Amino acid sequence: MTPQDSSLENHLRQIGSITAVEAATLYKVRSITSNIHRLRLAGMEIVTDFKRDITGQKYARYLFKGDNDAGLHS
Repeated sequence: MTPQDSSLENHLRQIGSITAVEAATLYKVRSITSNIHRLRLAGMEIVTDFKRDITGQKYARYLFKGDNDAGLHS
C-alpha cells in the first residue's frame, strides 16, 4: 500500500466518501481509480456512486461501506 493509499484509507474511514477532485486537491492523487482498486484488494468495501455536477459533467464519488473478510485495519 502506498502513502497515498493510506491517506485515502484514513479519509474514507473518517469522512466516508471522496471524489477524484477532492483526492487530487487534498492528497495530490492523480489516478484515484488505482488507489481505490488497491484499497478494495486490501479489504475495504468501497462503492462507486456516479453523479453529475451542475454543468452535466459525470463524476464518481467513492463511499466507504466497511471492511470485508480480508480485513484492512490501520
